[in-house]
Order: sequence, then C-alpha cells, then structure tokens
Amino acid sequence: MNFALPTLAVFALLLPGFIARSRIKRIERQSLDYSPFGQIVSEALLWALALHLLWCGLAVLLTTYQPRPEVLLRLLGSDNARQSQSVEAIAAMAGPITAYLGSLLLFAYLMPTALRHLISRWRLDSHRSRLSPWLRFSGAPWYYLLTGADFPRDHAPDLIAVSAIVNIAGEAFLYTGLLSDYFLDTEGKLDRLVLREVMRRPLAADKPERPGENGRPLLFTDRFYVVDGDYFVLRYSELITLNIEYIKLAEQPA
Repeated sequence: MNFALPTLAVFALLLPGFIARSRIKRIERQSLDYSPFGQIVSEALLWALALHLLWCGLAVLLTTYQPRPEVLLRLLGSDNARQSQSVEAIAAMAGPITAYLGSLLLFAYLMPTALRHLISRWRLDSHRSRLSPWLRFSGAPWYYLLTGADFPRDHAPDLIAVSAIVNIAGEAFLYTGLLSDYFLDTEGKLDRLVLREVMRRPLAADKPERPGENGRPLLFTDRFYVVDGDYFVLRYSELITLNIEYIKLAEQPA
C-alpha cells in the first residue's frame, strides 16, 4: 500500500479549508496560531466541506463533468490494485481536476478576505450588533480598542485621544495626543503608539482646586506644554497606564 497518495489527496482536499479559515480571521499575532489543535482541524474541515459542496454543485451546473467520489474512495483504500485504477482515472482527468483545485484555492483565499472586509465595513462585528456573537473577531482586542470599531458607522469617532503615564528618571509624566497609528509585535501584543499634537506635563502638576493667579481662569496650557515634532512614538512597554478617549466632532449650527 502506498501511504503517500492518500496523504497527498487528503491534504489537497483540506487545504482550501485551512486557507479560508486563516483568511476570515482577524488575528493580531504574526507568529504561530496557538488555538487548540482540535478547534483548528474542525474549523478547517467545516470550511473545506462547505467549499467542496459549493464547487461540486457549480461543476455539475456549469460543466459536463460529474463528481466521481468512488475514485477518491478507492485511492484512500488499502488495495493496491484499486489505488492504481484511481491513479489512472485521475491522470485521465488531470486538466479538469487541476482547474477545479486551482479555482477553489483562489476562491478560498479571496472570498473570506472580502467577507472579512464587508463585516468590518458594515460593523457587523460590533458588540452592539445582533450578529456580534458569530461575527466578532476574538483574536483582535487592540483592533476594537484603538480603531473605534465597536461604534456603529453613523456614530464612529472622528478622533481618538490617548493619554499615557510614562516614568522618566523616576518622575511620572502624563502624555496626551491624538492617535495616528499603532503597531503590534509578532505575539499580538501592543508594541508602540504613534501620536500627533502631543503635549505633556509632570503628573504632580495636577489641576489645582483654586484658579490661577490674579483670579484668572486656569488655562490648559498653564499645566501642559507642547512637544515639538510631527509624530511622537510611545512604547507600550514603558507605559504605566493608558487612557483612550473617543471624540465625535459636532457641527456648529449656522
């Protein structure tokens, strides 16, 4: 019995499922997927089954070729003679089988990618959506926190403000600015924040209970000063606390 042929056949059948599973997920880590092995295989198997049923149905409707599952079953069996017959049958249909698998692999890559884009665009994964329990991307907590993706489209924040406390030479400083971008490391942990229009102050210079000198109101610039530069990078490993504020701009009435 040749074990290589059945193994290769099973791999070719399941590969579209693994591709579709990886493309539909929004995973923030770039390293290995540490999901339970049983969960990975079961999800890939369901995807592969659905894709093959769809593609076989389209093949029956649009072409003259008919699915021949008996050829695959003989190939997976232990009889060498039947395996040889299956190999000959597959070789005779090499062109259609290659077209079938090639188009299916391409569809398994493009369809989940487009579906993920539509889910994010229409905020179907928002915690306020009724479809959230089924469509929410469980492996992307920073995506929801730092993009405002949990808000409906018509109430999405225009700006995201970030405030963070950083320890510099034993003194705590408060930095505040508008979030421009963020980056993750290979493990999916937040690596750095890119801010603009940044200001800072010592944490000890908190807002006093009384107004400023000569009875004038205490201005924001009396405690904070602007950090020069277009962009300011904060490393998450150096932060003590992190505060996120979602800002929605309102139009002034005419």
